[in-house]
Amino acid sequence: MNSNAVDPRFAAILSGPILPTLARLTLPVIVVILAQNFVAVLEAYWVSQLGTEAIAAVALVLPMVLLMGAMSGGGIGGGVAASIARAKGAGNQALANELLWHAMLLAVGFGIIFTAAALLGGPLFYAALGARGGTLSQALAFSGWMFGGSVIFWMVNLIGSALRASGEVKLPAMVSIGGAVLLIPLSPVLILGWGPVPALGIAGAGIATLLYYVGSLIIYVRWLRRGDGPLHLHWHPARAAPVRAIMGVGLISAFGAVLSSLTLIALTGSVGQYGVEAVAGYGIASRVDNLMIPLLFAVGTGVLTMVSAASGAGLHHRAWAVTKLAGLLGFLGAALISAFLLIVPELWMDRFTSDPQVFAAGNLWFRIASPFYCFFGLGLMLYFAAQGLGQMRGPLMAGVIRLAITAGGATWLAAHAAPMGSVFAAAAAGTVAYGLVNMLAVWTARPRGV
Repeated sequence: MNSNAVDPRFAAILSGPILPTLARLTLPVIVVILAQNFVAVLEAYWVSQLGTEAIAAVALVLPMVLLMGAMSGGGIGGGVAASIARAKGAGNQALANELLWHAMLLAVGFGIIFTAAALLGGPLFYAALGARGGTLSQALAFSGWMFGGSVIFWMVNLIGSALRASGEVKLPAMVSIGGAVLLIPLSPVLILGWGPVPALGIAGAGIATLLYYVGSLIIYVRWLRRGDGPLHLHWHPARAAPVRAIMGVGLISAFGAVLSSLTLIALTGSVGQYGVEAVAGYGIASRVDNLMIPLLFAVGTGVLTMVSAASGAGLHHRAWAVTKLAGLLGFLGAALISAFLLIVPELWMDRFTSDPQVFAAGNLWFRIASPFYCFFGLGLMLYFAAQGLGQMRGPLMAGVIRLAITAGGATWLAAHAAPMGSVFAAAAAGTVAYGLVNMLAVWTARPRGV
């Protein structure tokens, strides 16, 4: 293919109707997310059969696994997606292929870092979180398998980001569905044992997950090596320029994922000062975030691809049109969820608890914090658009301000025995600031003449 010609399969991203094109890029990602969540719920059920220590062990390891996923999928993965979509938009296929190769080099580097951190620091980290005896040994067993394959985990996630950025959204969806079909019987067999297969306990959960990623990587590499898709994986000499193109967006995005995690950890710790029922109620209510954020992420990946591609092609008016639509969709979509929670909170809370104190705490969150979800939806969509524009300083500042207002405010209020509603109000204020600062940042970074 002429390195200066736009891939015909990519042309619709540059010239097709914006909303239908965004839907085409988004729907397969939603399928991926639903498949992954379904498998995660099933795996949690099988692990629960091993007892309380096993459940606690997974809970201790999970935050680090989620952080690795956020950094590889939305952080560094965002940098990979933005740079490849920009190269494809400019018609530079050779650069897109070179960026894919350098993404694999970065996957090896980051994977080794996570593996080393888990092996060397895992015992101290899990013990600091309260793990002792059997819980600590099971946490280390699970962590050993999950992070022992970190390089493979990173490769699969960065390849997925690269494929979606090139317009190939069906293959990652098919791989995820196939993996779900494989893990449904494989996880319980390895965890609990069956026939000649011995029960491996919590290690079986880690092994099953690792086997899924190994299979996914084999499929991806074979497909990319064929050379008839939108990207071709082959050797390139290591150069600094492609790495800078990826990390210019990816490194700040990865740091943003860390800021988000710190915000949630601090908020949860502050609510914990009000008792077990308060934590339970907040935990149940905030589970809505676990449904809302992945859906916003799915739309955001399409926004990132379209904005990056249009910017690379010099179609600045189109990039700005996608950005404005993304902000509107994020705001309205999250507002609808907020309205539902305000009107009928019992439809959510009653699914998880019958304790009136727990219900009251969750309902308080819905009344004070959830009405401002619309600003989070706005901010997150504009965050993805900023990745596409290659302008990440503003969104980074938005994350810092949200952390300062939410974590700082909630911690101070809880320490001074303020009403729990004021802690939730601090979270709401941080959310509003996050949305508005992102909006201001994207507005000031918009392309000239639009």
